Amino acid sequence: MTAIAVLGSTNMDLVAYVPKAPLPGETVTGRAFRTVPGGKGANQAVAAARSGGKVVMIGAVGADEFGVRLRSALTAAGVETAGLRTVEGASGTAHITVDDEGGNRIVVIPGANGSVTGLEAGDEARIAAAGALLLQLELPLPAILAGARAARAHGVRTVLTPAPAQPLPAELLAATDLLVPNEHEAAALTGLTDPRQAAEALLTTVPEVVITLGAAGVLHAARGRDPLTVPAPRVRAVDTTAAGDTFVGALAVALGEGRPMPEALRWASAAAALSVQRHGAQDSMPTRAETDSFALAGWEADNGAGATS
Repeated sequence: MTAIAVLGSTNMDLVAYVPKAPLPGETVTGRAFRTVPGGKGANQAVAAARSGGKVVMIGAVGADEFGVRLRSALTAAGVETAGLRTVEGASGTAHITVDDEGGNRIVVIPGANGSVTGLEAGDEARIAAAGALLLQLELPLPAILAGARAARAHGVRTVLTPAPAQPLPAELLAATDLLVPNEHEAAALTGLTDPRQAAEALLTTVPEVVITLGAAGVLHAARGRDPLTVPAPRVRAVDTTAAGDTFVGALAVALGEGRPMPEALRWASAAAALSVQRHGAQDSMPTRAETDSFALAGWEADNGAGATS
């Protein structure tokens, strides 16, 4: 079983469903509201666990009702939470608007996540015992850097999702084995809107990149290899929240099992495609059996949105 450590955020997602997202200064009437466990770190942990990984979560929740629910959701998904500390104050929240096309707009309030500024006792050992460390950018950068340093010191593959997009320290890039931005994040990091050009630019700082392209699939680029594009399954999306996190969690498991990159990308894309056909973040993530079945069936054409943005 693939061992994966996740150093990242846990948030309660406060989701409003609307026919269309409001413009600046506009008020619209929504049709539903839900509170569901999320956060990019927790999402990737759940996705990896449901994909068959043995996962440990490192981060923080608040001493509030949301914190209790967030920890319980991870435990229920099979994620080890010994590295998830409880701190005074509120848990992190994400305020999400989902429109009828499945698109979303998100505002994140860090809450307890902001207290994670470094590793605590036992965290380095948790990272050292893993085959891969998954990182995102919803925790303070000092914590992300500390995790990347620990992974590099112990020969653990570091997979970084650069979201929310922001300038990245050279030290963090140097300690990153695989960078997985979406096309907007890749453009923000490089100033280049063409994904192939952006990938080429990113390879000057990291050895391997996977850029998710929504309906166009994913682009893989690595030093010394020709770029590879894997198409996305065509599905009818109802909610794209956490599709990228689903992809990363499943990809980490597939790579940890030694699958070739094309196969791993295809399998992770199948997991993401399943997730966008369901509402919510962690609630939408498929089990390993579901992903296996969908991947075996092949990409079935349908008018709809791609799955990995």
